[in-house]
Amino acid sequence: MDINEHEHVIEVTDLRRVYGGGFEAVRGITFSVDRGEVFALLGTNGAGKTSTVELLEGLAEPAAGHVRVLGHDPYAMGVPPGRAKSRPWGRAAVRPRTGVMLQEGGFPSELTVAETARMWAGCVSGARPPLEVLDLVGLAGKADVRVKQLSGGERRRLDLALALLGDPEVLFLDEPTTGLDAEGRRDTWELVRGLRDNGTTVLLTTHYLEEAESLADRLAILHQGRIAAAGTPAEVTAAQPSRITFELPEGYFLGDLPPLGELGVSGHEVEGRLVRLRTHRLQWAATRLLVWAEQAGVELRRLDVRSASLEEAFLGIAREAAETAGTKEYAA
Repeated sequence: MDINEHEHVIEVTDLRRVYGGGFEAVRGITFSVDRGEVFALLGTNGAGKTSTVELLEGLAEPAAGHVRVLGHDPYAMGVPPGRAKSRPWGRAAVRPRTGVMLQEGGFPSELTVAETARMWAGCVSGARPPLEVLDLVGLAGKADVRVKQLSGGERRRLDLALALLGDPEVLFLDEPTTGLDAEGRRDTWELVRGLRDNGTTVLLTTHYLEEAESLADRLAILHQGRIAAAGTPAEVTAAQPSRITFELPEGYFLGDLPPLGELGVSGHEVEGRLVRLRTHRLQWAATRLLVWAEQAGVELRRLDVRSASLEEAFLGIAREAAETAGTKEYAA
């Protein structure tokens, strides 16, 4: 049955992918993506991001588990028993409704940008006017330029334009802003937000954590083929401690501060006179620390109070996962 607007656009259940030699790149992950949502897959190189996206795009068959995109198996071909041959199913039902931007596209270098877009449009059902999508990604002024003369960032824009030719319901973006300058990256973010606001479902992978924090409604962090954390960016960062950094006043030592336990501090480091406190109760800790400083009549120089960022959460999760794996290996 085809998906309706109230169901998940993408459903992944206990998904696994195994390469030749028995290497398991994706190890039983489960997640879903709703209609009109931007969902980000994060992880270090080799975490399983691209391996997962290729399964969602129908480019490979899972070793185990299930994938459904728009209610269909994106890899399956043919017609299952009991289904009318006149109704599209599996790959035939998914492909016309999805757009794919790979990490690197392969374009004929001698064709112009406009010729490349027209050629690609001939392979897409109900394609939008090529010049329209080129304008959308800021390449209208390069329409007559040969592909081989484009910069790396301009080629990424062309990749994106071709992914948008079919006006897709679901858009897969694999590292969409790699090679773009800061302005190009921001322009792409605005484009993705506009697509989401118009109902397009976007699944992206990215190495830019600021990009995921800015764009994603929800995200999953992969580590060694498994989901180490998932949720909204705020939910994922909330699991990591906030930080308070300051310089000890002259003549004071760490023991002169209020008891760290009373401040809700879960850990700390001292480098010379500089103190870093970690806490899950940022407002409580900061308020009591400032009250202490006022009562003591001292100034906390180099004071820096901040919540955890997605980058800190990402690094913390990766570090914890690595330590856990190391402990298991040592125990074995």
